[in-house]
Amino acid sequence: MIDLSTRYLGFTLPTPLVLSSSPLTEDLDTVRRGVDAGAGAVVLPSLFEEQFEIEGHDLDHHLTRHAHSHAEAVTYFPDPADYALGPDAYLEHVRRVKAAVHVPVVASLNGVSSGGWIEFARSLEQAGADALELNVYHLPSDPLRTGAEVEGRYLEVVRDVRRHVSIPLAVKLPHFFSAIGNVALELTRAGAQGLVLFNRFYQPDIDLERLEVVPNLTLSSPAELRLRLRWVAILFGRVPADLAVTGGVHAATDVLKAVMTGAACAMTASAVLQHGVEHLGTVLGELRRWMEEHEYQSIRQMQGSMSQQRVADPSAFERANYLKVLRSYAVQPRPPVIARP
Repeated sequence: MIDLSTRYLGFTLPTPLVLSSSPLTEDLDTVRRGVDAGAGAVVLPSLFEEQFEIEGHDLDHHLTRHAHSHAEAVTYFPDPADYALGPDAYLEHVRRVKAAVHVPVVASLNGVSSGGWIEFARSLEQAGADALELNVYHLPSDPLRTGAEVEGRYLEVVRDVRRHVSIPLAVKLPHFFSAIGNVALELTRAGAQGLVLFNRFYQPDIDLERLEVVPNLTLSSPAELRLRLRWVAILFGRVPADLAVTGGVHAATDVLKAVMTGAACAMTASAVLQHGVEHLGTVLGELRRWMEEHEYQSIRQMQGSMSQQRVADPSAFERANYLKVLRSYAVQPRPPVIARP
């Protein structure tokens, strides 16, 4: 009997495949179907710091006062209608999802500054959330701001949230820190029990006809998984936190690679958006077949077996592999050009 269970944030998940934070988890029926298809846990959509500011009287005052001073003044802030769930509706959604499924339900907060929104973490815990995923999204665009200051902001937010809740806390990391390993370690010291690698930041595009900067959404591809695998393999066994992979998880092979490098679970959304919730069951079926064919009895048996600490060539995860990769690409010869008479 193949055992697909895994441990993440102190919980035993029935499978390592997690339905990650996305519009999919806004819908209760979709969440139910995802769990029925085999999701080991569910991460709800993020509740954004800006939603608390928009509902505050101070922000409302500033929006009203400057609404006519410039044609685009009020567009600096998201329209409240852009958010599917406000704070009160979000709490109710947590309660309904928790009552409907038997797997851990992880709430998600997205913010960057210390403020009143952090106190909402306690309300999420009281509503029944089993854990909290903190998505700190900060683009350090100010050239005068140092890397240490940017890292300090992340750590400050994590410490503040940790003071407000007792449930497990995971942090969804970006990949652009200059010293990811050290940041990961400091986040665990600040109170994080889990690290989710990595956040996918959506880059704007330019409309050449209208000469406008426009949002652009591209679903993940399996190629994005490699960056995640590299850093999970490096961090496994070196930081006292459960590791999760998100971004690029589309098939059973992706889940296997994530677990073998050291991840406790693999989170997916893009593949489900493309193929439907039932795709989770397809992935898990393929996962079981692979494990049977290769005589693995459990997920825990393979976890970390391909981490940096356990492979024959640890430098393959670092710069020493750079030259090998470049030389491994063979340029295909062009077919001869036959001159026509």
